[in-house]
Amino acid sequence: MRRVLLFLMALLTLPAYAASFQIKPFEASYTADWKQMPLSGTASRSLKQGDGGNWELDFQASMLLASLKESSSFKVEGDTYLPQTYHWAREGLGKNKSTDLQFDWAQKQVTGSDRGDAVRLPLNRGQLDKSTYQLVLQHDVAVGKKSMSYQVIEGTDTDTYDFRVLGEEKVATQAGQIDAIKVERVRDPTKSNRKTVLWFAKDWDYLLVRLYQQETDGKEYQIMLKDGTVDGRQVKGS
Repeated sequence: MRRVLLFLMALLTLPAYAASFQIKPFEASYTADWKQMPLSGTASRSLKQGDGGNWELDFQASMLLASLKESSSFKVEGDTYLPQTYHWAREGLGKNKSTDLQFDWAQKQVTGSDRGDAVRLPLNRGQLDKSTYQLVLQHDVAVGKKSMSYQVIEGTDTDTYDFRVLGEEKVATQAGQIDAIKVERVRDPTKSNRKTVLWFAKDWDYLLVRLYQQETDGKEYQIMLKDGTVDGRQVKGS
């Protein structure tokens, strides 16, 4: 009986959003900066519901010398995210590159092209594309997880992305001070010195408000929230 009571008390003390979190449409614009270059740019990220129960996630970033576009469509079944299509394209800074993937859940395979190479991979439930996994991470942070791991299709291969929650932190944005959850990607330091840190807004459906990236050559990249809406509500900090 004591164990039952302790279990019920634990359930009652879970955060309210743990049982009720649902993704909501959003639009957000960001400033984008390369620390080692006298350049700044803009970025935008949006989620909207499309036809046939699909969701559509889009990201775009542009600077003086380069632009990046990334988009994916997916369905949600319970807590499972099922990618349908993925597109990535980079222009400028050398040769243009692109990736296009289609996820066929009936045939359980991924097909398409990655930077000119043909893609044909087996597909298993739980695998994600390089865009949709970000929403799954947002979802998992919202329900209180402290460490997360995802199988992500990377063009012609599949990789494991591991993350851990570092704690809470205020982020100073153009929309005001935002209470956020700070998360970092976990990498083997003997294999990579890249660093990725993300901040998700606690009071705004865990919208991404800041992202910091340090590359293997030491170059640093950051996007920071300018303004946004979540489910039609304007994002406002303190």
